[in-house]
Amino acid sequence: MADPNPPNPTQTAAEWRAQGTAKPAEQEGYSLAAPNPNLGSKLSKLEAVRADLGLNPNPPIDEGHKVHEYQALLWSRIRLILREPFAEFMGVFIMVLFGNGSVAQVLLSAGNASAPGGDGYGSYQSISWGWGIGVMLGIYVAGDSGAFLNPAITFSSCLYRKLPWRRFPIYLVAQFLGGFCGSGVVYINYIAAINNYEGDGRRTVPPSKTATAGIFCTYPQAFLPKANMFFSEFIASTILMFVIFALKDDSNIGAGNLLPLMLFFLIFGLGACFGFETGYALNLARDFGPRLMSYAVGYGHEVWSAGGYYFWIPMVAPFGGCAFGGFLYDLFLYTGESPVNTPWMGLKRVDRNYLSSRTAMTSPPGEV
Repeated sequence: MADPNPPNPTQTAAEWRAQGTAKPAEQEGYSLAAPNPNLGSKLSKLEAVRADLGLNPNPPIDEGHKVHEYQALLWSRIRLILREPFAEFMGVFIMVLFGNGSVAQVLLSAGNASAPGGDGYGSYQSISWGWGIGVMLGIYVAGDSGAFLNPAITFSSCLYRKLPWRRFPIYLVAQFLGGFCGSGVVYINYIAAINNYEGDGRRTVPPSKTATAGIFCTYPQAFLPKANMFFSEFIASTILMFVIFALKDDSNIGAGNLLPLMLFFLIFGLGACFGFETGYALNLARDFGPRLMSYAVGYGHEVWSAGGYYFWIPMVAPFGGCAFGGFLYDLFLYTGESPVNTPWMGLKRVDRNYLSSRTAMTSPPGEV
């Protein structure tokens, strides 16, 4: 499958990353080709594996990081094959460390008289700060992969910005695992504080007054009907994707190198304005991964049944909301290449592809 973002010698590595792809190594002034025949053979296999995973055959290696003999080592080859998925994993890992960590500190220290001011170490705004900083730093960590950090954003980038669809599954797995592992580290770090707050070995979920499951994933307010739960996550996700497309649109003002900082403000704002009802999950990786982790460490089946089996909403609503937010931006503001800017807003292309596939299936051999 051809990469729909073909090499452009005039683009810098930063521009490739901004459009969600990695600049091929040969465009950086070097390639994976090696003077050592044995090393060259191994690197050729590496390129083939990357292509099979939907990644650019040449990994994003910065200029000056030349290919040396050590690149033939087993771990070096694994890292070169999976550099972008590793980046997504570590980006989400860092994001969840700061996000879940901020919730843990605020909740578990509530009323602590030893804190400055004598009333705990933080407030709700501390949580908005934590998630905003986590997203900003996660983007810096995962820059080589495009720093999506969210399966719904990855999906919308495939849908509207030509990110290859074959990358979506491996990015999804990496993001999910990053959330799972990041929340696990927060749990280990705060396990004594959780025992102190709830009681040794006791683990509860909202609406229990001593619940700590909300440290790791979101739970809705008890008074909310299902429609409101879904809409709260949908509208926040719509805003998220709409603004991200605006910030990455150089034909608009664009954020340029300030994108991570602007996304800090975006996440902080979403938490400050839309966080009360459902906790503004916005992201399957940051909610389902930690939810599964909390189930594994003993929070019980209530992590799934709480809120009338609310758990599926932060898995589904962000995909719909981000897709809708991207559609709105391209419909009203974006003048670049997008399915929205094609006949019938891309439906004609889908219909043409469907008819072509049907013709190929029904025509005798040699007639297609």
